[in-house]
Amino acid sequence: MAEDIEEIRKKKLLELQKRLAEQQKEEEERVRQEMELEAQLNAIMKQILTPEARERLARVKLVRPELARQVELILVQLYQAGQITERITDEKLKKILAQIDARTRREFRIKW
Repeated sequence: MAEDIEEIRKKKLLELQKRLAEQQKEEEERVRQEMELEAQLNAIMKQILTPEARERLARVKLVRPELARQVELILVQLYQAGQITERITDEKLKKILAQIDARTRREFRIKW
């Protein structure tokens, strides 16, 4: 009887270890895919943004990462659709940021 319990414990332990290893492998794959996506985004941003605009976007990413990500995704879509024909300057990027920020910003009102 004690041997049966010990055998069950060993099987459970092996099962848990196997499951943990699978989860770690999945997490590593997810991280690798995210890094690959980020590298692709950066490569496209280098092609379509001037250095000043890239610098601004990097600063925005520090303060408002969700806004920066939206802008990046929109720019990539426009680039892939062939709608971006020249590099985007800092001034153009400011306008794009303002437009997207205005669309996504929520206004909070406190009533007394």
